[in-house]
Amino acid sequence: MCLIAGGVQENIRETLIKIAIAGKHRGPDGFGVWTDKGTLKSNDFSEMNKVPNGRIGLLQCRLAMTGSKTFIQPFVNEFALVHNGEIYNHAQIRAYLEGRAINFESDVDSEVVLRLIEFLKEKGLSFPHAVKEAMHWFEGDYAVAFSDGDRIYLFRDPIGIRPLYFSPRGFFASERKVLWAIGEKATPVEPGELVVIDGRKVRRARVFSVESLGGSFFREKSLLKCLGNVLDYSVKNRVAKRTGVLFSGGLDSTLIAYLASKHSEVILYTAGTEDSPDLEWARKVSDYFGWELRERVFTLEDVREAVRKVIFAIEEPNPMNLSIGLPLYFSTELARKEGVKVLLSGQGADELFGGYAKYIERPELMREDLLNIAERNLARDDKIAMLNRVEGRFPFLSLPVVILALRTPLSLKISGKERKVILRKLALKLGIPEWVASREKKAMQYGSRAQKLLEKLAKEEGLSLRKFTEKLFREIFPNSF
Repeated sequence: MCLIAGGVQENIRETLIKIAIAGKHRGPDGFGVWTDKGTLKSNDFSEMNKVPNGRIGLLQCRLAMTGSKTFIQPFVNEFALVHNGEIYNHAQIRAYLEGRAINFESDVDSEVVLRLIEFLKEKGLSFPHAVKEAMHWFEGDYAVAFSDGDRIYLFRDPIGIRPLYFSPRGFFASERKVLWAIGEKATPVEPGELVVIDGRKVRRARVFSVESLGGSFFREKSLLKCLGNVLDYSVKNRVAKRTGVLFSGGLDSTLIAYLASKHSEVILYTAGTEDSPDLEWARKVSDYFGWELRERVFTLEDVREAVRKVIFAIEEPNPMNLSIGLPLYFSTELARKEGVKVLLSGQGADELFGGYAKYIERPELMREDLLNIAERNLARDDKIAMLNRVEGRFPFLSLPVVILALRTPLSLKISGKERKVILRKLALKLGIPEWVASREKKAMQYGSRAQKLLEKLAKEEGLSLRKFTEKLFREIFPNSF
């Protein structure tokens, strides 16, 4: 996980330094810069003044997660490349490429992205087709920028798990605030999209749509077994030696915790007020399974102290995302203090398997919500986690699980008033008790009581929650667009 950023501008060095300062919270372990005049890599940010000048540049500030703890991007060969995220099947792709005489200089997963694109280019594919083909190879979460020395190419995984933004004047970064810091507007790179920055010209093309993963429904008799297998595969790919789980005691997080406990030492993290349903249920379920639970019990004063930090992270005056973001902030902060860098989340289960009540009357909204999940939910979660220097991972949103969900009949998602039917069946099959599998959980902002405390803060100032959120946003980002 890291900041990636860069752009096209004559005498770009000073701008790259400003970018690194604005985005260093995403990657404090070191930085690397490539320009068309040279490359500099260091774990000492005081050396930023040595960045080579030029007219085009790529930058990484790294938070080490996968592979060598000392290797810093960019990777430079025929192309220069920076990558934010994780390629979970990088070892398999590496073995395939090494079998075709492709050499590697590190054990870092990001290098696989560069070598695969080079390999596909050598096979005669254009950049758009090489990127599209590479997306079919990757099992992972990624935002990527690479350059041939003339242009910059940006792309993002088909779900949009890792954020990436560009400006009309030829810059890009992992967060909006980094572009705002240099006076630029910020437009999201869409999931599965390729953006080409050519000077101050920007071209866009969708090369991979998640909708293309749909097709005929799988046989109902085999679906439950298949779901168990692909979800277990996805969780196994995403665990670390010590793995945190964002835990509310609901169906989704219990499934994730149950599967993760087969492959890793698991620690559960929850946040809420002392009287919150999420805290109560997290205690009940963790006690039943004998799982370690870490609690962050927060008060009105805790929320008062944290609210500006969360607005800074989410970069928008959205009351709902602020309410959801607070318990997420407290949980990731606690994980960081305990040295846990990877947190699994049940994000995506509702959109894929019919979890929201609105889907009972309008099931077509599942498709719409899945297509919008990147900026609506995932960008928020990524930015809050990165503020605390931990990485959120989302097993439900791996492509194998998404494919299966898109090919699951509606009757196995919603039946009468029952939602997430197949997930509840899977939970029971795994031995998760019915009182957990059948629980109707409240949304995080209500289950944690975060929204209730935010409304109290707003009332103290005589404002609605929306007006309170907008006021905070304007104070923190007076120069936003």
